[in-house]
Amino acid sequence: MTTGLPSTVRSYHVSTGGGIDGLSLRTHGPRTPGAGEVAVAVHATSLSFRELLVVRGQYVLPVKPDVVPVSDGAGEVVAVGPDVRRVRPGDRVAATLFPRWLDGPLEPAFLPQLGGSLNGMLTELAILPEDALVSIPDHLSYAEAATLPCAAVTAWNALTGDGRGVQRGQTVLATGSGGVSLFTAQFAKLLGARVIATTRSTDKEQRLRSLGADEVINYRDRPDWHTAARELTTGRGVDRIVDTAGTLEQSLKALAVDGHISFVGSVSGNWPPVDPRLLFGAAATVRALAVGSRAQFISMNDVITAHRLRPVIDRVFPFEEAAAAYRYYESANPFGKVIIKIG
Repeated sequence: MTTGLPSTVRSYHVSTGGGIDGLSLRTHGPRTPGAGEVAVAVHATSLSFRELLVVRGQYVLPVKPDVVPVSDGAGEVVAVGPDVRRVRPGDRVAATLFPRWLDGPLEPAFLPQLGGSLNGMLTELAILPEDALVSIPDHLSYAEAATLPCAAVTAWNALTGDGRGVQRGQTVLATGSGGVSLFTAQFAKLLGARVIATTRSTDKEQRLRSLGADEVINYRDRPDWHTAARELTTGRGVDRIVDTAGTLEQSLKALAVDGHISFVGSVSGNWPPVDPRLLFGAAATVRALAVGSRAQFISMNDVITAHRLRPVIDRVFPFEEAAAAYRYYESANPFGKVIIKIG
């Protein structure tokens, strides 16, 4: 079924390293979905740190020239190509960041990613493989659903994807107050964990508590936040840490014996050296993450639906002000996701 396509489509394009000023808005005709493909009218997209890395030329995975950026988006199916069985026009959907990664461990064949080596979601109409799509929870708006594909799935993978997963009564620490860390606090609380958050902002301390953090360490006052974390666990240490700040050495010092660190990256861009003896001292497991699979996205959505969880949104920008949204995300240190609303 190919009805429902617009006569024209607007899409943003950028080349990696071109910076935010390199974003250009263009108008073109729609592409009809082919076999196994679906046309999605995108209603909202969400920025994550990877989008800044793409425009800065610092993203670790390949980025094709003149790509349509942004991995995260949600919208409505408006047309389907031949042999499509999983979705139909009218369905509310989001796409996985790695469209080929359906389940199991990450493999090289699964590395093509939206907004990188594949065109992304900063467009009025995205043509996507049906296998990449997941239904979005009914209680979420398109803007809320657009926050899920990168940050939320990463947090869910960090807490559940290692074969053991966080156990009720364990302690989970999330560094900072970026998108992954906020979802980590929300999910960990739902899973029965005690949650410790870190921040440098006094204003954000109470907001982190309202999301489920039982304790908040202000690392501006306590640069030795790893020591503070041990004090809060009566010296035992934290069972599981989701490290988005690149502070791996401090995370290891805060970790309980046989603890687990999900290493998401370094928002500061710094990669300080780590003493290997810290790994042995804690008998630590350190797992580097690359978001997650479609199966993890679906299982996460089941929990979001069951608990009526709502993502945190900081600010919404119109489609025509996408560059302003990028600049705000880059400079404002937002609490919650920055959304670009389309239509």
